[in-house]
Amino acid sequence: MKNIKAKFINRNYRKLLFPLQCFVLSLFITQCESFNDVDLPNSQLTGQAVFESTTTANAAMAHIYASLRDSGLLTGNSNGLSNQLGHYTDELAFYGASSHFSAAFSNNSLIPSDLNVRSIWNDSYNQIYACNAIIEGVRNAPLLPVGDRERLEGEALFVRALVHFYLANLYGPVPYITTTDYSVTRSATRVPVDVVYQNVTTDLLAALPLLSDTYSNPERVIPNRKVVQAFLSRVYLYSGVYDQAIASASILIDDTATFQWESDLNDVFLKDASTTIWQFSPSLAGSNTLEATNFIFNAGPPPLVALSPALMTAFEPGDIRKSVWTKEISNDNGTWYHAFKYKQNAATASSVEYSIVLRLAEQYLIRAEAYARLGAIEAAKNDLDLIRATAGLPATSAESADDILSAILQERKIEFFTEHGHRFFDLKRYGRLDIDLSLVKPGWDTTDALWPLPETELLTNPNLGNQNPGY
Repeated sequence: MKNIKAKFINRNYRKLLFPLQCFVLSLFITQCESFNDVDLPNSQLTGQAVFESTTTANAAMAHIYASLRDSGLLTGNSNGLSNQLGHYTDELAFYGASSHFSAAFSNNSLIPSDLNVRSIWNDSYNQIYACNAIIEGVRNAPLLPVGDRERLEGEALFVRALVHFYLANLYGPVPYITTTDYSVTRSATRVPVDVVYQNVTTDLLAALPLLSDTYSNPERVIPNRKVVQAFLSRVYLYSGVYDQAIASASILIDDTATFQWESDLNDVFLKDASTTIWQFSPSLAGSNTLEATNFIFNAGPPPLVALSPALMTAFEPGDIRKSVWTKEISNDNGTWYHAFKYKQNAATASSVEYSIVLRLAEQYLIRAEAYARLGAIEAAKNDLDLIRATAGLPATSAESADDILSAILQERKIEFFTEHGHRFFDLKRYGRLDIDLSLVKPGWDTTDALWPLPETELLTNPNLGNQNPGY
């Protein structure tokens, strides 16, 4: 174990040696086709041996963050929600071949055998399984210092909650998996979305006291208590617990020693932005984001994806975000725009952009919406107007609660485009999926509010019940 300890001294997961990460994690999780098919490890070195050392336990947790960055829901590549839900709603226009896997998302023609739908499900439940292995491992790790056991459990509880939350918003009722016991997972049943939210909240609240209030490194790639609190504010908003959404968001907003508002939009997506709450670092030093590689193109027509006309026409006159966060590409055949929040689509001498998952602007808009839903009109307008002023826009003219809520929905559309599917989730929360998407998406159906369950899962585990309506 001496060589392992020497390699894993640094807590920053970007600096952990990836092949050894894979080895460490493979001691207790196999890359399986389905979370129903997770087997015990074949290695003679059992999973519990990973938790005899802080460095190897850290490495196992680090692999989960790398997995989130590179696959499943939150990855910035073309398989992730930033791309696929952009196509699924009105953020992105698809220019690829009809055989490309994004075409079904653009056409709203998903089917239960869709490989990307199955991949997101399976990657997510593998990540959840890995979190459960961490939780179980550290709870039975007498050789680990108490502080490390608590911290790792808190991080794993946070990620487990986060992944389940996204799954419920995509698929509706889903299994909430809290064990690595194959006899349990193989026959897991789906629970209603409100129960998923309750379980998510329970996990997040359990994580809070286990984590530090400060970041373990300045790059903000390892979740701490503030990260959990930021995500908890979103969960409270989605759950309709508006007073708690306000309280949680205020913890972040009021912590001006840690989070300072960025008045220059060019700085928001840099790796050292003071509004960043949590982000993924690249796999290699000098690399930048998968998002930039996926979205940026240098000549028209776009090879695969561009920002949609519906999004580009939604910018108000004078909105600085249009010139800073989008880029025009023109030739004799037309004009197109690509997302330009992340501007480095090639390696640099040192990495300058990391993939941001949570940032301070969301906390202001969460609090604004929660205030509006509770009738605190002026407080809602104050938070909304900070976002607008930064974009070079005048204060909102909305006065009634309904008008302010509409203004917040519009602001979120512009503020969070191509960021992990906010647009889809917002329209669903507002009950506007059919109203807004049927106008611009010829293939849109009411039942598209949920993705199909992967058919392989239904065949493997009959306890999952019936397929989602419409599929």
